[in-house]
Amino acid sequence: MRKRLFVSAIILGTSLVFIACSGTEKSNSNGNQGEYKEKDEASIDIDEVEPDTKASEIEKAIEGETDKAAIKEATEPGTVDDTETAVDSETVVASGNGIDTKKIITTEISDQIPAEYSARCDTAGGTIEKISYTTYDYFGDKSEMIKDAYVYLPYGYDESQQYNVLYLMHGIGGDINEWGMNSDSSMVKAIMDNLAYKDNIDSFIIVTPNGRSSTDNSSSADYNSFYLFGQELRNDLIPYIDGHYSTYAEYSESGYDLTQARDHRAMAGLSMGGMQTINIGMCESLDIISYFGAFSACPTTYSASDIASKLKNYEKYDIHLFYNICGISDGVALASASNAVNGLTDLTDKLTENENYMWQEVPGAHDFNVWYLGFYNFAQLVFK
Repeated sequence: MRKRLFVSAIILGTSLVFIACSGTEKSNSNGNQGEYKEKDEASIDIDEVEPDTKASEIEKAIEGETDKAAIKEATEPGTVDDTETAVDSETVVASGNGIDTKKIITTEISDQIPAEYSARCDTAGGTIEKISYTTYDYFGDKSEMIKDAYVYLPYGYDESQQYNVLYLMHGIGGDINEWGMNSDSSMVKAIMDNLAYKDNIDSFIIVTPNGRSSTDNSSSADYNSFYLFGQELRNDLIPYIDGHYSTYAEYSESGYDLTQARDHRAMAGLSMGGMQTINIGMCESLDIISYFGAFSACPTTYSASDIASKLKNYEKYDIHLFYNICGISDGVALASASNAVNGLTDLTDKLTENENYMWQEVPGAHDFNVWYLGFYNFAQLVFK
């Protein structure tokens, strides 16, 4: 049991009133949806199981129609009448390697996407490019291969300016198209265009790659290739983006210093991509990434104790943001997503409730209604 912030919505007439309360949560309760049984796979340690086990646990979690629902896009986002405002402050804390600025959450968190932020913004629309970059079959024979990804560039993108970069990951049944970045009607693009146009955010670049690091990166490929993506991200994709776009990375004779630009790099994803964000981004790549968003992280996500243990390998690197969201009716990921954060702030000093860590439970299942909302909120929290 632990103390945790809950963002709850009470319907009064036609208005939504948000209540923020710090309470004790039981790990076997999901609010008004009744009790759920925490699945065994929610606490799997990836390092201790065979590859086939990892794949089979995911397959169990998405049996039937769940996978189809997971990749069905939400098309009618709603509006919100009120929001819960986070702490508006910033503190400076001492670390073993000097003084670090600790990021404090200062942005309003919504329970639904306001309609005006999901509408196409033709006045100040960004652009989407498709790129091809060289990488390797890290899951197989390490042979060289070419992979594609989409890149969102903000309206008015200017090579004379520097931009932050978000690497946005898809789910187990998806690919580079799942976030809709193959079309100007993309919800992600609409949200980004409107947030920037209304001055809610400083514009940033978004990259949507294929999260499978194998020659076969189709939806039917071996699920275990997802777990090798960290090598591709570090060795190939990030250097490509830094070399072709105006980011904060600095180049020298030895290449790009990825650590130097970690404060300007983020990773987020839905379902399997949420797992990759936690297991690969936060637990393997904290030296090069500092902002993280997990939307309904899937059943093979590390447990809180595993995360805390692996973070000890990165003592001198801070986490600027770790945002989580999950639907309270999510039969695929609620147990695993909760298991990844239950007690985490008590197990590591890198995360503090309402400062650089946030958990949000909302009405919804394992679908894009939750994931687009997660993106909308994360886009306003990141790079602050």
